[in-house]
Amino acid sequence: MSFGTHAALLLQIEILDTILQHEGPVGLLILALLLVLSIYSWTVIFSKMGALRGARQTNARFLRAFRKATTLEAVVAASEQFRPSPLVTVFDFGYEEIERQVKTRGKIVNRAAVERALQLGTSEELMRLEHRMAVLATAASVSPFIGLLGTVMGIIRAFEALSTQGSTSLRAVGPGIAEALYATAMGLFAAIPAAMAYNAFGNQIRDIGARMDDFSLEFLNMAERNFGD
Repeated sequence: MSFGTHAALLLQIEILDTILQHEGPVGLLILALLLVLSIYSWTVIFSKMGALRGARQTNARFLRAFRKATTLEAVVAASEQFRPSPLVTVFDFGYEEIERQVKTRGKIVNRAAVERALQLGTSEELMRLEHRMAVLATAASVSPFIGLLGTVMGIIRAFEALSTQGSTSLRAVGPGIAEALYATAMGLFAAIPAAMAYNAFGNQIRDIGARMDDFSLEFLNMAERNFGD
């Protein structure tokens, strides 16, 4: 966990500890929901960081091995050690289709079928890479509104207390409003990291998708050299 991440989580805990002493049941429910969203978002962020880093690294290693090989059979033998790579999945889909055609006709007779198989492999890997990205999108879009709801309810309570005290001074209403604003702060602490991570991961996934498309072209070139007319 980075220093910035650790500091953000500590600040959330301090804010939560401060307002737990004054919030009612509904306010506590809102804060609990924000805390759950924040923790789950950070879990997804760390998990996705590791998965995308691993995908990029294994992609690079598999691509080097693929370009050194002269036949698809040689790539098959080498692909097992790069199994986490999204490119290996694309390769497997394309190679299975080529095997079917070569067994029945002795060569590639339907290039379009191979292209569709490669596209299916790409789509499957993109779906896997995008898994739980919706969690980050939800946390980024919903958390500020949940925090705002908590703030509005807190301000309502502050003014209700003000009416019973009979005092209109800033000293009387200020603490209640300040406590109400903590809910907005909690919502922003949950939303900002989720939004930043969602955008960063989205760019990385699009980059991996583009590399899979480029790899499909290289695969077709090698397949035609090995099994074409």
